[in-house]
Amino acid sequence: MTLNLRLCLMATLAFAQFTIQGSLFAEESAVARDRAIQGEYAGKLEGEVQWGVQIVALGQGKFRGIGLMGGLPGDGWQRGDEVHTAEGAWSGDKVVLQNDHVRVTAIDEVLSLYDANGRLMGKLKKVSRQSPTLGAKPPKNAIILFDGQNADAWQDVKVVDFENSKVLQATGCSTQQTFGDHDLHIEFRSPFVPEARGQGRGNSGIYVQNRYEIQILDSLGLPGEDSDCGGIYSVQKPKVNMCYPPESWQTYDIQFTAARFDDTGKKTNNARITVKHNGVVIHDNLELPSETPAGDPEGADKGRLFLQDHGNPVLFRNIWAVHRAGNN
Repeated sequence: MTLNLRLCLMATLAFAQFTIQGSLFAEESAVARDRAIQGEYAGKLEGEVQWGVQIVALGQGKFRGIGLMGGLPGDGWQRGDEVHTAEGAWSGDKVVLQNDHVRVTAIDEVLSLYDANGRLMGKLKKVSRQSPTLGAKPPKNAIILFDGQNADAWQDVKVVDFENSKVLQATGCSTQQTFGDHDLHIEFRSPFVPEARGQGRGNSGIYVQNRYEIQILDSLGLPGEDSDCGGIYSVQKPKVNMCYPPESWQTYDIQFTAARFDDTGKKTNNARITVKHNGVVIHDNLELPSETPAGDPEGADKGRLFLQDHGNPVLFRNIWAVHRAGNN
């Protein structure tokens, strides 16, 4: 190879590397910009009416806005209350969303809302909600399933480093111990995957007794069906969709009463469950007629807590349970 050819090849490779690195930097910058816009906003319009808006990143600089009259879910808005949606994307240094009735601009964590005539109706500020049970301390009689120290309570588990602490990753892991009637506290975090859709968007699940699945999914801005976050999968949708934006730590606080069987193996009482999602009751003493899809068959025996692997890097921490008097 001649010297000139070698120099030319080196220059070509250097330019290609610079182009790839530049492209990756631009992609990361675009994702970071979208991440900064996505989230929840709250405030009053027309000086008196409380509204909440959830902005969902859809990838490629596109967004959907969900306007909720009365406030954010669990903080004023309830199922059946007024809902409006608008679509949009980046336009210069701001995001613009609109429908036939409203135009919304988002910049510097503030939404400005204008009516069809261009009149400013008000501004909403970005908020970062936190579950009132986040970081809840286990009582003295609790069984510590994971406190960031070790994962001895689990089988088939994967522990990863995250933000200077140890967390569990959803890997289809289950507890060594089995449970009957019990209370459970668990904290989880879904990833930011804006271009994913439906069940590919931060999917996992918590199987109580490895029988009954409480869905985990990035369901920000969705109606809240039985396949969305907080749903008892294929059985019951949550009373309200309390899903926070992805990359937020969220909580489930669960009270579970196992199904009862007589000496012949006949079921005499269905299992029941109460679930609080981020401190709000989304299932209240709900009767579970059978196991959910992919769950173990119902029976008189106790069962393990199972964290579903659905190919998404969902994280878990601060997991503990308390046995209740019953079939333990």
